[in-house]
Amino acid sequence: MLCGRVDEAVRLLEQALEQATSSSILHIRMSLLSTLGEAHLHAGHLEEAQTLATRAREYFHIHQHRGREAYALRLLGDIATHRDPPGGEEAEASYRQALALAEERGMRPLVAHCHLGLGTLYAKTKQQEQAHAELSAAIALYRAMDMTFWLPQAEAALAQVVKGDEGHV
Repeated sequence: MLCGRVDEAVRLLEQALEQATSSSILHIRMSLLSTLGEAHLHAGHLEEAQTLATRAREYFHIHQHRGREAYALRLLGDIATHRDPPGGEEAEASYRQALALAEERGMRPLVAHCHLGLGTLYAKTKQQEQAHAELSAAIALYRAMDMTFWLPQAEAALAQVVKGDEGHV
């Protein structure tokens, strides 16, 4: 998905899910639902992504797979952020829940992704101060973990926020 072959990713994940459906390992199927939901998000299929992410989140919550639940919550936040207009309260609540679970478990990459998501949400909803704080937190974490793939995206988002701030001075 990250290399731009979203349609192929969706097709392959759907095939994997069909094959996993015949197995008895339900948590693997639910993990595939989350991943397929993310692929649908990147393909612009927000309703499909929402349905899959919600199912996965509910399963992980019920079965107390808190780490996987945190990833599903972050995905729900991303989906709400990509809506037009963004689902601000829904996205923020999902990101905050994911962030709390991730911090409890020391899931630093997910913590950074939640800060990036919150920063993106706040930038879209014209909350520049909050966007600046969240994006700065994401950048600091990405740098500390040497996560160079995500760093340019976070830095570009922060640059846009700073540029917007300068226009309002």
